[in-house]
Amino acid sequence: MSQHDLASLYDAIDNAARDINDSVVEWRHHVHQYPELSNRESETAAYIVERLNEIGIDEREITTGLAGHGVVAFIRGRAEGEGSARTVLLRADIDALPVKENSGEDFASEQVDSDYPGGPFPIAHACGHDTHVAMLLGAAKVLFDLRDAIHGDIMLVFQPAEEGPPLGEDGGADLMIQDMEEQGLLDAAPSMAFGIHIGPGPVGFIGYGRGIQNAASETVKITVTGEQVHGSTPWQGIDPMPAVGDILSNIGQIYRQIDVKERFTVSLGHVVDQGRFNIVGNQVEIWGTVRSLTTEVVEDINERIARYVEHLAAAHGCTGTVEFFDQVPPVVNAPEWIDAILPTYERVAGDNPVVQLPAAMGYDDVSEFIARFGGVYALLGGQDVRLGADGTIEKTSEDSRGLVPNHSPKFYVNDDALVYGVRLHAHVAVDHLMGELNAEVEGTEDNA
Repeated sequence: MSQHDLASLYDAIDNAARDINDSVVEWRHHVHQYPELSNRESETAAYIVERLNEIGIDEREITTGLAGHGVVAFIRGRAEGEGSARTVLLRADIDALPVKENSGEDFASEQVDSDYPGGPFPIAHACGHDTHVAMLLGAAKVLFDLRDAIHGDIMLVFQPAEEGPPLGEDGGADLMIQDMEEQGLLDAAPSMAFGIHIGPGPVGFIGYGRGIQNAASETVKITVTGEQVHGSTPWQGIDPMPAVGDILSNIGQIYRQIDVKERFTVSLGHVVDQGRFNIVGNQVEIWGTVRSLTTEVVEDINERIARYVEHLAAAHGCTGTVEFFDQVPPVVNAPEWIDAILPTYERVAGDNPVVQLPAAMGYDDVSEFIARFGGVYALLGGQDVRLGADGTIEKTSEDSRGLVPNHSPKFYVNDDALVYGVRLHAHVAVDHLMGELNAEVEGTEDNA
C-alpha cells in the first residue's frame, strides 16, 4: 500500500472514530454504571458480545467463556497485500475494583457484590477498565467497517480478572492464554500484542516506558501456627501473635539487604486471626504483595521472606510457612518496539505530548501477552490537567478535578479521551498489519 493510500486510511479511521464517539461514550457510561469484580464479569461480557453483534461481527468469529468471562473476536481483513497476512492482538481488561465510588459522575456506580469472597463489597471502575472496554469496542467498529482495506486479521481480546482473581480461584491473562491455546485461537499466533491503560495525565497525552514499564508482582501468604488455648492460661498453649509481630517488623530489614539501586516493595497489608479477645488463637495469616522491576529480585526477596518466617516463628515455638501466588512478569516494551511505534503515537497524539516515563511499581498482566507475542502497552492521559512550562501538572481550570490516581474512590476520566483510545487501537492495528510497525522481539526481561 502506498503512503498516499495509508494516509487516506488514517483519515478514514479518524473520521470514523469521531462519527461513533457518542456511541463509545454511551458504552463507557453503561459499563461504568454496572461494574463487576474479577471472575464475576458475566453481564459485562454479555454486553460486549451484544455490541460486537451490533457491529456486524459474525457469531462464528466470537468465542466466550475464556478464563471465566473472557471474550475473543476476530475481524478478518479482506485486502490483498504482500507477504503472509499477520494477526494483531488488541487487548482490554474488563473487571472492576472493590471500591466505593466518589467521583461525582451522574453515571457513578451504586453496585454492591454481597456474595464475593470477603465481602460484601461496593464496586467501581476506579481503574478505568470501563474506558478500555469502550475504546476497544469503538476500534472494533472502525476496523470492521474498514476491513476491505486491511490486509490481515485483528484479534479483539476482552480479558477478565486483571486485578487478580479471588483467593483460591484461577483467572487473569495467563489462564486466558491457556484457554485460547486449547481452543485453537492462537494457531495463527499474533505477531504483536497491544493494549492501552488510561490514567492521570492530560487528555490525549501518550506515555510510554522504554524497556521495563511496569513491575513484576505476586501475592504472598504467610501462615504462623501455634497452639490454641484460653486467654487466661496462655502458658498452656503457644501464642502465634508474638511471632507475627516479629515477622511484620523484621521483614522491613530486607530493604537493608538488597542493593539500594534495585526498586522493590514488600507490603504486608492484611492480617487474619482465628481467635477472639479471650482466646490465644491457633493460627494467623498475613497477606501481602511483593513488587520489583525484575523477577530476579522478586525471587531473592522470596528467599529472604521464607527465611525470616521460618526462623522467627520457630523462635517463638511456632511453625511458619510462606506461599506465593499470582506471579505476574513485568510489562516490557522492548526498545525495538518503542522505536517502531513512536511515529504512530505522535500521529495519534497530534499536538498533545508523547513522553517517555520512568518504570512504575504498578503491575498489569497484559505482560503475559506482550511476553509471548511482542508489542507495546500504551499509557493514555484522560484527566482535566495540562503540563506546565516546567513540566509540572496543572489543573486546566479552577473547576477541574485535577490529577486523581487510579484506584482512588475519586478517580475519573474525561470522556474526551475516548476518541484518542479508539484511534490509537485502530492506527496501531493498521500500521502493524500493513508492515509499517514491527519489531521481531518478545516483550521479555531479556529484551528490555
